[in-house]
Amino acid sequence: MKITSLKHDYSWQRLVEQYQLTDYQINQFKLYEDYLIKKNQDFNLTAITNPEEVKAYHFVDSAAVSSFIDFNSIQAIADVGTGAGFPAIPLKILFPHLTVYLLEVNNKKIAFLQEVAAMLELDNVITSSSDWRTFLRKTSYPIDLFVSRASLHTDELMRLFKQSSPYKSATLVYWASQAWTPGKIEHDYLYQEASYEVGNKTRRLIFFKNLPSN
Repeated sequence: MKITSLKHDYSWQRLVEQYQLTDYQINQFKLYEDYLIKKNQDFNLTAITNPEEVKAYHFVDSAAVSSFIDFNSIQAIADVGTGAGFPAIPLKILFPHLTVYLLEVNNKKIAFLQEVAAMLELDNVITSSSDWRTFLRKTSYPIDLFVSRASLHTDELMRLFKQSSPYKSATLVYWASQAWTPGKIEHDYLYQEASYEVGNKTRRLIFFKNLPSN
C-alpha cells in the first residue's frame, strides 16, 4: 500500500491529533473514506456520505470508546451488525494487534468489508454471515469485547450473558441514543455509562458485563 502524508490536510487535524495517528494510519483512514463513499454509490452502506461527517460520525465516533477501555489489554473484539465496518475497522486501524470478528448478515456488505480489509492490509479480520443467535450458539472464539453501534435491540444483545453462552465473561459496549433507557434485563448487566462530544452531538456509550450478583 502506498503511504502518503496527510498531516497538512487540515480536515484531518482533529483525528490526527486526538489519536496521534501515524502517516500509515492516516492513509488507511483516507483510503477507507474514499472507498466507502465510492461504493455507497453502488449500494446503500451508510446514510453519511459527506467526508467531514464520515470522519466525525464514523471514524471519531468509533474511536471514542478507546478513551474508556484499554485496548492494549484486549486481544480480540467482535462487532455485532457491523454494516460498513463501524466501529471495528477504525479500532483495528488504531490497534493493529487486535483480532477482529465482523458480524454482518448482508452479503454485499460482507464483500465490501473483505475488500476493505485487503485494501488496508489488515490481518486477522474475520467476517461472519451468521445472525446473532446462531453466532452465540455455534462459535466459541476467544473474544474479550463485543461492540455494537445500535445494530440490535439491547434486550437481544443481552443473550451474550446467558449461562449457556461461551462469551458470558466478555464485555459489551453499546452506542446508545440519548433517548435510550435500560429495561429490567439490561439493567442487570449495566455497569457503566459514558458521554462524549462528536461533531455537534453528545453521544453515549453503555457498558455491560456479567456482574457478580448475576
